[in-house]
Amino acid sequence: MPKSEIQPTWVKEAPIFCDGKPLCIIGSTKRELQVDIWLANHPFYTDSQVLIDSEGRVEKFMKKYRLDSNEQ
Repeated sequence: MPKSEIQPTWVKEAPIFCDGKPLCIIGSTKRELQVDIWLANHPFYTDSQVLIDSEGRVEKFMKKYRLDSNEQ
């Protein structure tokens, strides 16, 4: 049997918020949960993927270490 005095308190109805809007209610050890990414605003599921870095990985590496791609 686990020690009851060291176990977190279980909250049966803990709301989940994203951008201040309530999303759903779940059971948790916290009274409320704040999330930044949710299914409805995740780029993978909304087909609105934004390219943050348009520079390729190889080009970025070459630029970082000041290497010329023509040298070998």
